[in-house]
Amino acid sequence: MLQVYTGNGKGKTTAAMGLAIRAAGAGLRTAVYFFLKDGRFPVSEIKALQKAGTKCFKLNQSSPLFDKNVEMEALKKTVENDMKAIYGAIDKYDVVVMDEFIHVMNLKLADEAKTLRELKKYSRKTEIILTGRGASGALKKTADLVTEMREIKHPYKKGIKARKGIDF
Repeated sequence: MLQVYTGNGKGKTTAAMGLAIRAAGAGLRTAVYFFLKDGRFPVSEIKALQKAGTKCFKLNQSSPLFDKNVEMEALKKTVENDMKAIYGAIDKYDVVVMDEFIHVMNLKLADEAKTLRELKKYSRKTEIILTGRGASGALKKTADLVTEMREIKHPYKKGIKARKGIDF
């Protein structure tokens, strides 16, 4: 199946990581690809995922959402190359999480229609989970499962910063 976790609320990545750990615990071959989280962003879940037997790939991509100096054409080429590698590896896994990949599509770093065709083809054999805010109507229609996280209340609005182990 193709699963989508989207919305403006907290919990998209957390839900996907929980699914990856559950899958690995059940003996499924599992991989997680972290998009747009270059070396600047700590990813605490990597250690736990690796202990559970999950392969983790923190892609060397800077996010234009946080770094205004990102050269978009170069980033687009990097994403294209990363996607070729992912397509070449998907069949090795039972479960593949593509964290923040919805942002990649929203930023037009990957052609959405082509990507959805490819992912839907692979999702016949491999469970594929995409996370990120702002899933398009086409993505929601293509996916087999869509969960939308909706923010009701968030401590950031009170000035509370992200906490290691809780928020990242």
